[in-house]
Amino acid sequence: MTSHVFVDETKAKRYLVAAALVDESQLRDIRRVIKTLLLPGQRSVHMKAEGKPRRHKIADAIAGLAGLGVRTTIYDVGTVAGTDLDRRALAIGVLVGDIAAMQVAARIVFDMDVTLLSFDRQHMIEATRASAARDRIRYVHLPFASEPALAIPDVVAWCWARGGEWRERIRPIVTDVRVL
Repeated sequence: MTSHVFVDETKAKRYLVAAALVDESQLRDIRRVIKTLLLPGQRSVHMKAEGKPRRHKIADAIAGLAGLGVRTTIYDVGTVAGTDLDRRALAIGVLVGDIAAMQVAARIVFDMDVTLLSFDRQHMIEATRASAARDRIRYVHLPFASEPALAIPDVVAWCWARGGEWRERIRPIVTDVRVL
């Protein structure tokens, strides 16, 4: 069985990458829950586009996915020297190392950003080669609206970056915070 890892980042205040680990057997139910959050005509759930009352509802629903076994790790790269690309490369390397250590087959799903495709490809090649997990870890970039589960890391990263009440709302689904 393959685990799916949905990845998104935020650059608000600090560079954070959220990686949500989902067991393949739960993926259909998780997608169903996320689709119930869509408003008529809406293609995806994205926190920056929502008003505060909807954000509460969405954050609570995403936190409730912990009951379906979703576990999210925050990779807090902060404001370490260098560029956002340097911070992204560091987070990707640690993420791949963490997945490799789990000894599972995994499919990493990134939100598609065409400006990052070649960068991510290069760093995924390097990271999987370094972890000796190249045969167990696959990755793909998908448009945000085509994969409902990409809402999980989006919501978690958004809430975590804001801290306070938002961080507390999402805490049930956050199982680890890695400060890099």
